[in-house]
Amino acid sequence: MSSPSLTTDASAQPALPAGQVAFNPASTPAAKTPIFDLSKIDLTACAVSKHELEKTNAHRDKLALLDKIVWYTPNFQQGVAVWHVRPDEFWVPGHFPGRPILPGVLQVEASAQLGVFLFNARWPAPKLCAFTHISDCVFRGQVVPGDDLYLLCQEIRVTERRFESFVQGVVKGKVVFSATINGMTIG
Repeated sequence: MSSPSLTTDASAQPALPAGQVAFNPASTPAAKTPIFDLSKIDLTACAVSKHELEKTNAHRDKLALLDKIVWYTPNFQQGVAVWHVRPDEFWVPGHFPGRPILPGVLQVEASAQLGVFLFNARWPAPKLCAFTHISDCVFRGQVVPGDDLYLLCQEIRVTERRFESFVQGVVKGKVVFSATINGMTIG
């Protein structure tokens, strides 16, 4: 994996794809619309497969929640992933019997896994990262088996040991959750 140089100066960032707007974290804590124009992104694309994610993310087995990374910017500050929510998921029988609803904590965990990918993709070797903080989390809809949960991540801040990102979950064009998450290296 190549090691792009880390840039945190917004003026030095490459131009956003057509239709994208610059990120303003102050306007997003309760965002009701996707932070990226998903109509400008090929949501069927596979930029990074589930198998390739194992190179940057430590998650395995039932807790490797992302099916693939759909899109990310060359500077790794924005990305979109998808989780195809299946009826055979480990949580379905118990949350809730007869009416399965994807637990919110797993939705946020999946978005944190996208944040870890974006953080780790810029370094020559992946770092073991842990989720350290969540704030401004709002759930606006349900996610059920059969849904495609698109996860959107916009990096707010990054250092060699920590990252902060604004994340959203989107199902059928509707924002179902949003939050600000933090992670840090632990290994």
